[in-house]
Amino acid sequence: MTDITDDIAEEISFQSFEDDCRLLGSLLKDVLQREVGSQFMEKLERNRVLAQSASTMRLAGIEDTAELLENQLASEMSKMTLEEAQTLARAFSQYLNLMSIAETHHRVRKIRNAAYLSKSCDDIFNQLLQCGVSPEELYDTVCKQEVEIVLTAHPTQINRRTLQYKHIRIAHLLEINDRPDLAHEDRDMLIEDMVREITSIWQTDELRRHRPTPVDEAKAGLHIVEQSLWKAVPHYLRRVSNALKKHTGRVLPLTCTPIKFGAWMGGDRDGNPNVTAKVTREVSLLSRWMAIDLYIREIDNLRFELSMNCCSDRLSRLAQEILDRETSAEDRHENRNQLQNWNQLKHQGQQVPCLPTQLPAGAGLPSCTECQDGEAHYPRLELPGTNHMPSNRQGSLKPDAPLKDSKLNSTKKLTDGDVANAPVTLRTASFNSSQLLAQRKLFAESQIGRSSFQKLLEPSRTQGPTIPPYRVVLGHIKDTLLNTRRRLELLLEGLPCEYDPWDYYETSDQLLEPLLLCYESLQSCGSGVLADGRLADLIRRVATFQMTLMKLDLRQESGRHSDTLDAITSYLDMGTYSEWDEEKRLEFLSRELKGKRPLVPPSIEVPPDVKEVLDTFRVAAELGNGSLGAYVISMASNASDVLAVELLQKDARLAVTGELGRPCPGGTLRVVPLFETVKDLRSAGSVIRKLLSIDWYREHIIKNHNGHQEVMVGYSDSGKDAGRFTAAWELYKAQEDVVAACNEYGIKVTLFHGRGGSIGRGGGPTYLAIQSQPPGSVMGTLRSTEQGEMVQAKFGLPQTAVRQLEIYTTAVLLATLRPPLPPRELKWRNLMEEMSKISCTSYRSTVYENPEFLTYFNEATPQAELGFLNIGSRPTRRKSTGGIGNLRAIPWVFAWTQTRFVLPAWLGVGAGLKGVCEKGHTEDIKAMYREWPFFQSTIDLIEMVLGKADVHIAKRYDEVLVSKSRLELGADLRKELMMTEKYVLVVSGHERLSQNNRSLQRLIESRLPFLNPINMLQVEILGRLRRDDHNRKLRDALLITINGIAAGMRNTG
Repeated sequence: MTDITDDIAEEISFQSFEDDCRLLGSLLKDVLQREVGSQFMEKLERNRVLAQSASTMRLAGIEDTAELLENQLASEMSKMTLEEAQTLARAFSQYLNLMSIAETHHRVRKIRNAAYLSKSCDDIFNQLLQCGVSPEELYDTVCKQEVEIVLTAHPTQINRRTLQYKHIRIAHLLEINDRPDLAHEDRDMLIEDMVREITSIWQTDELRRHRPTPVDEAKAGLHIVEQSLWKAVPHYLRRVSNALKKHTGRVLPLTCTPIKFGAWMGGDRDGNPNVTAKVTREVSLLSRWMAIDLYIREIDNLRFELSMNCCSDRLSRLAQEILDRETSAEDRHENRNQLQNWNQLKHQGQQVPCLPTQLPAGAGLPSCTECQDGEAHYPRLELPGTNHMPSNRQGSLKPDAPLKDSKLNSTKKLTDGDVANAPVTLRTASFNSSQLLAQRKLFAESQIGRSSFQKLLEPSRTQGPTIPPYRVVLGHIKDTLLNTRRRLELLLEGLPCEYDPWDYYETSDQLLEPLLLCYESLQSCGSGVLADGRLADLIRRVATFQMTLMKLDLRQESGRHSDTLDAITSYLDMGTYSEWDEEKRLEFLSRELKGKRPLVPPSIEVPPDVKEVLDTFRVAAELGNGSLGAYVISMASNASDVLAVELLQKDARLAVTGELGRPCPGGTLRVVPLFETVKDLRSAGSVIRKLLSIDWYREHIIKNHNGHQEVMVGYSDSGKDAGRFTAAWELYKAQEDVVAACNEYGIKVTLFHGRGGSIGRGGGPTYLAIQSQPPGSVMGTLRSTEQGEMVQAKFGLPQTAVRQLEIYTTAVLLATLRPPLPPRELKWRNLMEEMSKISCTSYRSTVYENPEFLTYFNEATPQAELGFLNIGSRPTRRKSTGGIGNLRAIPWVFAWTQTRFVLPAWLGVGAGLKGVCEKGHTEDIKAMYREWPFFQSTIDLIEMVLGKADVHIAKRYDEVLVSKSRLELGADLRKELMMTEKYVLVVSGHERLSQNNRSLQRLIESRLPFLNPINMLQVEILGRLRRDDHNRKLRDALLITINGIAAGMRNTG
């Protein structure tokens, strides 16, 4: 189960869920019968029955019989050939994947059919009004809310994107199957479609054979926008608006966006040498290109829809101005400028502009057919590259920019706007008169073809005054968007780009202006019902996604900035920056930030890694904050870490401004320190106080960032550093201290939560997480990461995306207007501090101080083999040296999840609870659980993950894979797991794990007959592989079991 399964479980009707599981399971059996034969199917069924019986005995408490059956199952597997083991793993994995699809589908079904949804806008708005919040305060708070969901490329999505699409297809078929009016023949055809999809999945290689590049990861994130969020956002905003109207009498303003999106894919270079300045630039341009492409599709639909003539005087004047300007430009172009421009280019030795030699594909189709109701065609997105650009003949120069005044609008042919994408032939800059005549002939021929289509598709110029004014304006918007897209393609290729600023869109405000004018016109003419349809949806999309879809954050480790300043100060004979103490660093940085001259000489020669840092800041200066979001400093520990980035950013902007001869686009990026380790979390407040005490920095924040400081807290490394219990408490205190520090200086603060997917990395249900934050830490603003498989789980379908967006909105609203309660008394904080210390000591004594633990970890888990999965572009270690400290948090959690021991989520917790209970504080911590939201959510999440752990499966890994000298360590850890379970139940008052979430427990139990055999297969295959570690077939078989367990747990790292 993913760690949002409490949301899923509460929204499942088990009868229909089980019916779908039976249907999909039956279809899979039919497919396997055909694909692998009846003899193997008998073996598969025998193994499934053994696993089912063992699981049933275990749940009934008949341990001896369960162990006997499990041993028999292990014996069967040990006799299998490699091919049989691999096929068995694939079969059980596919069944678990189909169960996951059924779970997601039934969650969607519940949302669709429910007359009342908890945590919805309607529900929470009503609750707040009942609690005394005035309608005015409710309305203002919703409208001012600023939540940003940041999609990251953290490598925890195990499924290939190809398979994700096939899973979505099956979910759609299940949705159709729910229709009561489906005819018998139609249902039979639908079942056949399901069989085809399952067959296609079975015949598709589930393993990634190549590691994805950062651009691949970025494209995956953009696909989430295209396939789901693009549709979900308008629906979500309609829900918010309707609920506001119901409870306050006022609708949500059209351009109000309570939620926006950011991304790290292509910008997160922390420990990832594959993310370069070039990659960041490409991904940023790709994101803008994709946004423009989506807007063009929507504009085409609107042009078809808005066919009416009645409009406001303002819109009528604008439409006439466009027509007049086009006529004037066309006349000048045809009678005078065309030949003049060609002669000018000839005499100046420049490249002749490209001329089309054929019509673009689809030129004969009306615009309304280009996008079929906004449906995405998968795989849809392709990075614009050389295939979009005209190829030069040998000896030709680079192509020049398109002619000025060549911009087209709706009164011209539909295909003109696509001239930039048509195949062309380029000529050399110098040519004789015969060549010129040939070019003219070619141009005339191309005009003839387009003129014919013009007569068919668009009104003639003499009919111009009768063209609906909305279509004139929207046609102008489309042409400007086409120019914008073409300009991005030229920028991507590094080619000259001389469009006039009014010929393309640079900001979302420029695009919004004519759209809002259309909206106001429709409203004024009594056509509000039309205005509030597709047009309102597009306006809301532009306000939310702007020109970038998702602004790209940059992230780099603080040490890389110190290395860069080392190189600069050494080159300037100023000493070595990293050897200075903090005060000297701050003095130097403050002095340079106040100065007006660049620090880095143009002639400086630096090592490649330093050059890469400088190049990144240069790209940031060229793109500006219109394309980029924040600059996040990982492993931040001092105020100088922030000022160092501010200085490097300022220096790059000065250099770029000098070269361009004009100011850099947009403003400076906001600089966000990320506090990750326990030590850094404890000093976070003092670092922010030191920063804000510096006059230059405080004035900079007020002037350039609206008096707003953003601070990021990391859940993954703090959990690996000190254990989940201590990390949770240190994060809580750090947030309190940071908020207090900002309040002291009158600065607003936004906390950025770097939460992982698993509970061991700070994951968990969104609502629960936000509601357990310290009072005052969520004041209408929040940023949070969504990673890996959680992105697909939460936002992969439009229906689930709408639900998640609504939960984010209502949780932040509640935390703002009705903050969670603080600890009732000082004694509770003292007890929490004591439990944290005991827990941390216990955790670190095992993980960092026991010399046997690292070897045990490598033996008992498939950690070393995870690197073969090719699920991310980033290395699994920050540095090449061994040890837990340099291992990234994702493989650390991933490995323990595979063995079902999930150690990072609970190790140390039992020791902390036991320590205070034995001192007579049992009743106190029970009261803490009942009355303190933070403590309750912490215990509930640990209880949830304990319900997914399986001590018997973990023991089997030890018995087969771990050296005899370390078996005792494994036994001690299993005893600690049981002790943790005991004390968690004491605190929660539950008789058994997940007692307060029976649906979740039932979901877990339903998976065991398929999940347990895959774990036992993995143990068998790991044993074989470690005796023959170069066997590629064994490695593939292991990776298939890793995929299967991830599907069964619905969680990786």
